Amino acid sequence: MTWRRTIGVLLAAAVLSAGCAGMTQKPSLYDRLGGKPAIQAVVDDFLGDVAADARINRRFAGANIPRLKTMLVDQICEATGGPCKYAGQSMKAAHAGMKITEPEFNALVEDLVKSLDKLRVPAREKNELLTALAGMKSDIVGQ
Repeated sequence: MTWRRTIGVLLAAAVLSAGCAGMTQKPSLYDRLGGKPAIQAVVDDFLGDVAADARINRRFAGANIPRLKTMLVDQICEATGGPCKYAGQSMKAAHAGMKITEPEFNALVEDLVKSLDKLRVPAREKNELLTALAGMKSDIVGQ
């Protein structure tokens, strides 16, 4: 390889490297939601709505609410690409024997949507979050 060709390859590599360094990665859903403080705000509001919802509040009567809040925040944080690690049981194990009905699950989702709307989460992010959480339905309903 001639010295001119070597210099040309090195220059091309430098330009390519500089160009790649300037490229930004698409922000995660976690970042677009506003990070952990925003997720905590949604969970706080959501749990308030659940507590007031006669369709499902009896399901949470004996729950350790501070622990539930922590688990929900970590689960949503992880599911949206954040740095948190959910350390709770699988949804199937956590809901085993509870026999949660589809109307109860739907009431929970309605309460979540109410909180997301109240806190003005944009439609795109709201839909992505609901899609990420929808995959858990089969592990929750009827268990």
